[in-house]
Amino acid sequence: MTESKALSLLGLANRARKVISGEELVIKEVKNGRAKLVLLSMDASENTTKKVQDKCRFYRIPIYWISNREILGTAIGKESRVVLAITDLGFAKKLEILLGES
Repeated sequence: MTESKALSLLGLANRARKVISGEELVIKEVKNGRAKLVLLSMDASENTTKKVQDKCRFYRIPIYWISNREILGTAIGKESRVVLAITDLGFAKKLEILLGES
């Protein structure tokens, strides 16, 4: 239940233009300090996973795992996505609460 609420909120954040998708763009946002939360698919490649985790760990950005890339893509109304960054603190905090419960 809370995961579906989190995915609905993710769709709302996307419509508000507070979601960045794509490995290189997400890493750029993390480096620039604009990413407040990163969502990574469990079926991402080892290289992508390591790169994103290392950047998030270094810049102290919270990272949450989503079961697969299709769920992430569907939540924002696009095709499958491996990694997303939330750039708004309010959306990020609420997503952390919802994803922490699930």
